[in-house]
Amino acid sequence: MEYIDNYRHKGLRKKLVDSLRAHKLFDEKILKAIADIPRHFFLDPAFADWAYKDIAFPIDAEQTISQPYTVAFQTQLLDVKPKDKILEIGTGSGYQAAVLHYLGAKVYTIERHEKLFHKTTVLLIEIGFEGVRTFLGDGYKGLPRYAPFDKIIVTAGAEEIPSELVKQLRPGGIMVIPQGQGEDKDMVKLTKIDDKNIKREKLGKFRFVPFISGISK
Repeated sequence: MEYIDNYRHKGLRKKLVDSLRAHKLFDEKILKAIADIPRHFFLDPAFADWAYKDIAFPIDAEQTISQPYTVAFQTQLLDVKPKDKILEIGTGSGYQAAVLHYLGAKVYTIERHEKLFHKTTVLLIEIGFEGVRTFLGDGYKGLPRYAPFDKIIVTAGAEEIPSELVKQLRPGGIMVIPQGQGEDKDMVKLTKIDDKNIKREKLGKFRFVPFISGISK
């Protein structure tokens, strides 16, 4: 497939970044990632014009590509440093993983939907993000083989925080996860002080697809 990023796309991205900058919440390095990564590559070409609206949008397997504001917000909370080892739960379109990789992180990402996993793995390679390591698996179990992680980001709404993911976070590490009852979840930032102590912060309400265990064939 040929991927085209023209002046119109770049102009739409600039408008999107300007709107995000107006919130005065986000580091310039995050805004640069959003400015440089062609978000329309992560949507079906028929819906390319929707890529630069600040909204979530449906993708395969009844999932969504997160709203750009939400991507920036979760990324800001992670405080990404170059060479951070980051586990993402919910690969989806691959856009959030691409942003983290752009910022210099070593990204490990899990997707539970087999069709979406294969499609996104191919896409990331084709558009130059072959450094992102993709896995088909159950996000609730994480990736114990590759633990511990410096940061963990969950891109689906959980009712409870999975204890297995907390175990896979290194002391001093950060997890960002939407969590709570009902459709609107609290954006929770967990900082693992040590194996027995966790600092927990709630930072606004967001809506995500549900965090579901198991693998969908």
